[in-house]
Amino acid sequence: MLVKTDKPAVPANLPSTTEGVTAQRIEETTNAVTAAETIQYLPSVHVRERYIGDRNAIVQMRTNTAVSSAQTIVYADGLLLSNFTNNSFSTPPRWGMVSPDEIERVDVIYGPFSALYPGNSMSGIVLMTTRMPDKFEAHVKVDSFYERFKLYGTDHKFKGEHGSAALGGRSGDWSFWLSADHLDNESHPMTFGNATRKSGAAATAGTYTVVDSSRLYRDIDTTGNARIITSSLGIDHTIQDNGKLKLAYDFSPSWRATYTLGIWQNESKGSVDSYLRDASGRTVYNAGSTLGNPLKYVRIDGVDYTVSSAVPSYGESRHWLQGLSVKSDTRGSWDWEATVSVFKQGTDISRQAAPTNGYDSGRDSLRPGGQVTYADGTGWQTVDLRGEWRPGGNRQSEHQLSFGYHHDRYVLSSDTFTINSDWLSGAAGALRSNSRGNTQTDGLYLQDAWRLADDWSLVAGGRWERWQAYGGSNYDSTNSGANPKYLAYADRSDSGFSPKAMLAFQANDAWTLRAAVGKAYRFPTVAEMFQSYTDANNIKTNDPNLKPENVRSTELAAERALPGGGLWRTSLFWEDKRDALISQTDTTSVPGKTISSIQNVDKIRTQGIETALQVRDLLINGFDLSGSVTYTDSIIQRNQRNPAVVGRDQPRIPDWRATLVGVYRASDALSFSLAMRYSGRQWASLNYTDINPNVYGNPGVSSYRVVDAKVLYRVAKQWTASLGVNNIGDYKYYVQPNPYPQRTFFASLKFDY
Repeated sequence: MLVKTDKPAVPANLPSTTEGVTAQRIEETTNAVTAAETIQYLPSVHVRERYIGDRNAIVQMRTNTAVSSAQTIVYADGLLLSNFTNNSFSTPPRWGMVSPDEIERVDVIYGPFSALYPGNSMSGIVLMTTRMPDKFEAHVKVDSFYERFKLYGTDHKFKGEHGSAALGGRSGDWSFWLSADHLDNESHPMTFGNATRKSGAAATAGTYTVVDSSRLYRDIDTTGNARIITSSLGIDHTIQDNGKLKLAYDFSPSWRATYTLGIWQNESKGSVDSYLRDASGRTVYNAGSTLGNPLKYVRIDGVDYTVSSAVPSYGESRHWLQGLSVKSDTRGSWDWEATVSVFKQGTDISRQAAPTNGYDSGRDSLRPGGQVTYADGTGWQTVDLRGEWRPGGNRQSEHQLSFGYHHDRYVLSSDTFTINSDWLSGAAGALRSNSRGNTQTDGLYLQDAWRLADDWSLVAGGRWERWQAYGGSNYDSTNSGANPKYLAYADRSDSGFSPKAMLAFQANDAWTLRAAVGKAYRFPTVAEMFQSYTDANNIKTNDPNLKPENVRSTELAAERALPGGGLWRTSLFWEDKRDALISQTDTTSVPGKTISSIQNVDKIRTQGIETALQVRDLLINGFDLSGSVTYTDSIIQRNQRNPAVVGRDQPRIPDWRATLVGVYRASDALSFSLAMRYSGRQWASLNYTDINPNVYGNPGVSSYRVVDAKVLYRVAKQWTASLGVNNIGDYKYYVQPNPYPQRTFFASLKFDY
């Protein structure tokens, strides 16, 4: 059974707006080194990839934020890549399981209007379809890239390389695909350290070190306060490898079984660079009350300060994905599909140093103790059983019923230990904290696509879901007295029914009008309820009593088909969200630490308009233009816990977004593309404290206008070369607080057989 088409790879009779991009389009327009980068020009879509190879690349769509990872779903060939152990920047989809060079197409579905998908689809769904060839083929590609990054005391070229190789083919009823992908990149700094002025009397002699103020950087932070930047932190050298095997067997022309085995591994070395120098020119990395004299303070222009902890880190991971699907495509009365997948973190270790005595980075001769976190065993399993019944015997049937069952189970296992000496290779000591917990969701759905008349169609259905949370506990060795070290939480369960409907009218050959409504429940993740965490700079608190958030969504859409296969669409969208789960950060309660917590916000109303255009052969043959503009207004309408924020914007939803991509095919061998990405003002805090958002800092998310370009040349039948640049204007922009990439250059060479 071979299914290969440029049409969207989405379920039949889908009651939702979709947008997609093909492998050819990606190759011509996008400097893509990771799978996450392939969708960056689709309407209202943003992927929070702060550097190439970022493991925290969250998908943001019309109504979710760039840290709400559990409000969108990402699949690859029907296998779930979304990590719903948390709803956070730290639990992104597992993009590393897919090489960008194996992608055949990517489709994006907007809104929770299909009963076929869980409530996490409230903002949208990403469906990646990868290659499965019908004859022998082989591919090799190499990419080289570098970013020139200038900010504060950092002025450096951060370089990286990427390579992939794949081969596949078909023999009789068997098909196979075998691929490998390797990425080696050094990121720019993720954060910057700052000085905190000592309160009270001046430091006494012998407790401070005088440092050279000419090497420091003074500016205004996102909240309007003056600050001194002292170091660059979180420079991540990541080495990632991905391997994949896909085997398919055709039992008949209409029945196929497919097995997928994927492995992704990563080694990450986080380094720091301090700008502080003492009178002898020695680098000072840390100054604080826990350190010995004379490094409890640094003296800058006669004033005493402590400085943010500049500590290195190290991580290693090995994750596994297995999936088995059996699917029919008879196009007759009945079709069936069964999919089972397992994702497991076989190895997941993160090490972090404690602050050194100040004159050593922690990676040199002095290696202090620190902490190590083991997240081995965290993962998920899914089962999906689907059926379709067409009483008329084919896909022109007046009624087409879809029905199915879904099951998922998520497991959280995280243990943090103290390392007494040598944070990089020392053994784990006493248990510092841990978190345990499980969630499970079972769902049933039924949906009917009813052709009311030649010009009218109705898709209506519903999804019932039952959610359970159990085995939740955490331990914190620092607690005492009224705060017990160990807490075990009561099991919980909840359920919800989500009706959905879409009415479409085909006015004529050019115009189609649609109205869709849908309800969806997003149940709390295991980490939102059960995980607590503390490290040198961060404290995360949990809440076992969180309510599920639920939305009622509406979309009114008009589409006009344009000559040559183009399309113009305008959508009005509206979302009413109750008990919204929002993460908030506090940087003021504990000096030098960021405290984050999850809270239910009673009601948020989001509405907006999105228009998208695709034109082929505009003005001249070979010139295609696509673009989109989105306006969103998202307001908190009720919040009993904090009434003062009623009437304010939902954090991290930009008011305006736009994309524009032009590609000119000068010949069959040569193409040029120019693309633009824009995002407008968005507040990062419920309290509107980020009054100066277009600088580095927390809270704050800046607006941006980024222009990218690419030239693709087919040197010979089997050889293709390309040159590209992202962020041509070297625009500096940030996402609470991390910098996004500055100007980055790409060069690629590919061989196809």
